[in-house]
Amino acid sequence: MHDKGLSTNIGWQNKDAYGNSLSSRQREKMQRLRTWNERFRTRDSKERNLKQALGEIDRMASALGLPENVRETASVIYRRALDENLLPGRSIEGVSTASLYAAARQAGNPRSLDEIDNVSRVEKDEVARTYRYVVRELNLEVKPADPTSYVPRFASDLDLSEEAERHARDLLENAKREGVHSGKSPVGLAAAAIYAASLLANEKVTQNEVSEVANISEVTIRNRYHELLEAKQDIRTA
Repeated sequence: MHDKGLSTNIGWQNKDAYGNSLSSRQREKMQRLRTWNERFRTRDSKERNLKQALGEIDRMASALGLPENVRETASVIYRRALDENLLPGRSIEGVSTASLYAAARQAGNPRSLDEIDNVSRVEKDEVARTYRYVVRELNLEVKPADPTSYVPRFASDLDLSEEAERHARDLLENAKREGVHSGKSPVGLAAAAIYAASLLANEKVTQNEVSEVANISEVTIRNRYHELLEAKQDIRTA
């Protein structure tokens, strides 16, 4: 039963209200009461912690347009972190954000760290640091983000056709075969592929529009764009 915030503290002294020492039987009874009191306080603290965390996960997932399965996975990750005592020294918001970031990547529906940062209540550095810690301590299987996993969302947000989306995937596959993707941001590559694909499909969008959707700079898009086209040309001439 929840104490509605009216918690009770049972003192450690084995004395009654008048300062008289308790009998052996009374001391045993008080010890049992202390044990149960501590258990209830711990449980209630975890319940409040979990309620706040799940609220944060739901808020951020809604803002990022993430589906229900990602929210559920993030909730499971957070519960595991709580059960395995990973919270001390870390904020509820930080672990909540890290859990959602990991869950989205596990589901193949990733969001960039910048996108996560836009909806989180903690700094990006804390999110990245906490994410690495949670993944390591819980032995989570999280594959490196694949640039193609960003393509459907970017194409949808820019109202591009299936043809343009197909061009973007082809460009990214070419880049992978040529090793262009190595060491590059998957978000930047996906954004550049979408921009190039829109031109190939005669559905022109501006670099600024792609930049807004992908939350990445136009300079990065231009740099990756030229690299993707070079990779495509290299394959044609090989």
